[in-house]
Amino acid sequence: MVARAIHRLSPVGSGRYVVLNCSAVVETLFESELFGHMKGSFTGATQDKPGLFEYAHGGTLFLDEIGDMPLATQAKLLRVLQNQEVQRVGALSARKVDVRVVAATNHDLRALIAEKRFREDLYYRLSMVEIQVPRLEERKEDLPLLERHFITRFAAEYKKDIRGLTYRAQIRLAQHAWPGNVRELENVIGHAAMMTTEDMIDIQHLSPYLHTHREHGVEPEPCPTAEISTLEEQERLLLIRALEAAAGNQSEAARLLQITRDALRYKVKKHNLGSPDSGGASAAAG
Repeated sequence: MVARAIHRLSPVGSGRYVVLNCSAVVETLFESELFGHMKGSFTGATQDKPGLFEYAHGGTLFLDEIGDMPLATQAKLLRVLQNQEVQRVGALSARKVDVRVVAATNHDLRALIAEKRFREDLYYRLSMVEIQVPRLEERKEDLPLLERHFITRFAAEYKKDIRGLTYRAQIRLAQHAWPGNVRELENVIGHAAMMTTEDMIDIQHLSPYLHTHREHGVEPEPCPTAEISTLEEQERLLLIRALEAAAGNQSEAARLLQITRDALRYKVKKHNLGSPDSGGASAAAG
């Protein structure tokens, strides 16, 4: 969110904003993703492909988790930043690019430099302007704004009319330490938006590990089963609960979930919760 705000307020704010999560890219594909490739340059290269630098020309390229970028790619990235040009894999000539690069990481890059896992010259090239973003626990005043942002996003994604959080849910979220920062909050709001069948998110809709209140200002120890589950797992749990509440009647379960019956049938099949019959009932495993 900080990187997007920097882009939007910059002189190239009208240009493209392109994101690459460096921790999610297979090492052998980094060069192709960033710089592109020519047809026939390697197995599977069936056509010319521009890289993200070319695609972001005139805009901003955000490199998230840059501390996870392989050393070999770091060297090539440094060359691009210095020369303002990229050379596609298999190409004989380079192409000029005009791209602003914003990078972020949760790692201590100076420690990685000492361990020879991050190039010192690339660090100094990228850190001309360095912004330390405080942990979410240190800026609790941002919680209401972030909560509204994620509620709006997930309400639109799940096609639900969610107006906000109840007062007690707001208090519970304000009490939490947020060790996972904004990404943890995003997961929690996404889970709650999926679980609620009402227009307000309440405590019972929050992730299970948030149900225990802290006492005397001390955060409770997490129990071994209180790990954050994926949205896919939460969707499956919500389907099971809705089908149980509706006694297996799919039309009623769809109404509770505020989705169409066809959408429910698709999700039931996707999560292997039983084969729907013509009478509208489905046997859901508990």
